[in-house]
Amino acid sequence: MAVPDQTSTETSDIRAEAKGTAPVPLSVLDLVTVGAGHTATESLRTAVELSRLADTRGFHRYWVAEHHSMPGVASSSPAVILAHLAATTTRIRLGSGGVMLPNHAPLVIAEQFGTLEAMAPGRIDLGLGRAPGTDGATAAALRRSDRLNEGADDFPQQLAELTRFLDDDFPDGHPYARIHAVPGPVQATSPGGVQSPHRPPVWLLGSSGFSARLAATLGLPFAFAHHFSAQNTVPALDLYRESFRPSAVLDAPYALIGVSALATDDEKEARRQVEAAALNMVRLRTGRPGLVPTPEEAEAYDFSPMEREFVDSWNANVVHGTADEVRSGLDDLQKRTGADELMLTANAHSGAVRLRSYELIADAYGLPTA
Repeated sequence: MAVPDQTSTETSDIRAEAKGTAPVPLSVLDLVTVGAGHTATESLRTAVELSRLADTRGFHRYWVAEHHSMPGVASSSPAVILAHLAATTTRIRLGSGGVMLPNHAPLVIAEQFGTLEAMAPGRIDLGLGRAPGTDGATAAALRRSDRLNEGADDFPQQLAELTRFLDDDFPDGHPYARIHAVPGPVQATSPGGVQSPHRPPVWLLGSSGFSARLAATLGLPFAFAHHFSAQNTVPALDLYRESFRPSAVLDAPYALIGVSALATDDEKEARRQVEAAALNMVRLRTGRPGLVPTPEEAEAYDFSPMEREFVDSWNANVVHGTADEVRSGLDDLQKRTGADELMLTANAHSGAVRLRSYELIADAYGLPTA
């Protein structure tokens, strides 16, 4: 597989410097959740507000996750959302957390993110995952095939193809040698052409050892989904660091972890909010996806013993409470995992609660004010 030939500027973009008093850079992962009684339009407007808040308060990245056929998640098309956010922000890096590559043709992703890079030069990240981001039937509809395992097994080959489209470096004789992802490097080699020296840095996402090992082998940055696979976090990061091979992208491993974190002005309110988010996960895991329930609905819900066990286990990995409590929990998690960056996702019924959470966390760490 070709390794991206990125410039030192792009490498420094990956290795962010911490702002304020945070031990490592803080970033945002947005699922663009839709709460009961709200609309996708409202949630997308909240995404704009949140990206602006993150931009002005010194958060390093803002990523959008690809999910499908989930009523409570409005982020089925990350590239579309990112294009809008690129026009409403000025500094923050924008990216996918991630694009589920087996759902797409690599050329399409190269074109989409080449377009985003042209819109916001030097500010775009391309995070890639190999899971479908949905159930099996929906994945089959997305891929026009019921051979779902084949897509995951082919991920390294798909990644190699995507990388070659991004770099425009298929070898002579390759069937795709005369195909170019545009916008892209071919424009710089055309008569009179000028192309940005950047191209989107590629990140690998994962919740197990597979992507950790692949990212390490290729010398790529790695993002681990601690927020839904906490038991695998330390083993996966250890595997990534132990297996890492320096590349043109990175001379040393760089790993961020996604963390569920919710800060409120009152600790009791934080518990109410995460309980509602946990009920949403119960329904999702049992094949009943819907809009994110209200805290009042969660308070009235009669959890079965098995559901209560799941909720308690799930919430044990959600850093929640007052701003100071969340800061303490995040600091402890960073020390325990050695993560180079924390990417925070705030799952709550209302957009106002999510926005307030990031404001409180920014204040707790002394991030720049608007």
